[in-house]
Amino acid sequence: MATIPNGRGIKALGKTSAKSGLLPIEIARPTPGPNDVHIKIMYCGQCHSDVHATNGDWGVDLYPMAPGHEISGIVLKSNSEKFKEGQRVGVGCMVESCQSCSLCDEGLENHCPGMIQTYSSKFPHSKDHDDCAGYQTNGGYSEEIVVHDRFVFSIPESMKMEHAGPLLCAGITTYSPLNRFVKGKKGQQHVGIIGFGGLGMMAVKIAKAMGAEVTVFSRSMAKEEQAKKLGASFVCHGDSELMVSMERSIDTILDTISIGHEVAHMIGTLKVGGTYCFLGGVPEPVKISAFQLLLSRYTVTGSLIGGIPETVEMLDFCAEHGIVPEIEVIHASKAAETYDNLESGKFGAYRSVIDMSTIGDLY
Repeated sequence: MATIPNGRGIKALGKTSAKSGLLPIEIARPTPGPNDVHIKIMYCGQCHSDVHATNGDWGVDLYPMAPGHEISGIVLKSNSEKFKEGQRVGVGCMVESCQSCSLCDEGLENHCPGMIQTYSSKFPHSKDHDDCAGYQTNGGYSEEIVVHDRFVFSIPESMKMEHAGPLLCAGITTYSPLNRFVKGKKGQQHVGIIGFGGLGMMAVKIAKAMGAEVTVFSRSMAKEEQAKKLGASFVCHGDSELMVSMERSIDTILDTISIGHEVAHMIGTLKVGGTYCFLGGVPEPVKISAFQLLLSRYTVTGSLIGGIPETVEMLDFCAEHGIVPEIEVIHASKAAETYDNLESGKFGAYRSVIDMSTIGDLY
């Protein structure tokens, strides 16, 4: 990646502090270097992680900050043999890694100590990043982005661009654990999904495509109709009698909730030897009884997005099975409102995807 030019202002939406609203701002982008792809951003999905990061909930203090890691767009210029001008591409939650450690070699770039997030990260001072050292990454709520080709994805021909971005976050976040714990297992697996927002909906669709029986757990009865429409059964986990009837019935649970919540009564729905996988970045410690683990041989684990090869596999899987996120495309002028709805928990059944071609109307 090459030098950051002085004064090259790119239109974006972002926050100037943890307490500011989402505002029109300007950000810098690097001039494309070897193996870089310069992308005109057409769409960017809004994710709850955008709220946590820009609010400083995860300890990041880099402002102004333009969020967004559900990006789809068109190649403007390519210094890579993998991509050509005009090609439809996507960018997910990371834009760089060391590319030389054992984790990167295994396709686990998401766990590389040198992984650089699409926004809210800084390039380190090193021999590989001297010309970009200290550069702050900014995300897809913007006109364009420059990314190393390893972290750029070709969008399948059958997939609409506005659907691709959310798959690079919610899609891979749910596909990766389902790929590990459910796909290809002997006999029909029973998967439990806790929470039914953007992650939960994607998890249901992918798990069903893998042949699993799926049960959605939520406290909101308003989610029941949508869950059943997608082929899942529904359990209100505030109903103690119903929860007792679900004991030892689930093979794998994906917990998609990103705020503090009780886990002990949920883990009891797992079969002996079942797996409980956290996908939400809950900041508070989680309380689980050691006796529950001893008596039932549960595995408690977590999963963070996915590596590059698995993300390519996920896109192909979703294209093959016609899996797309439930979205609503919005004008950039509505982005602050939908962002606030995410923050307050008022989001509905659809994931908001910003039409970034409209951002110029705000300037």
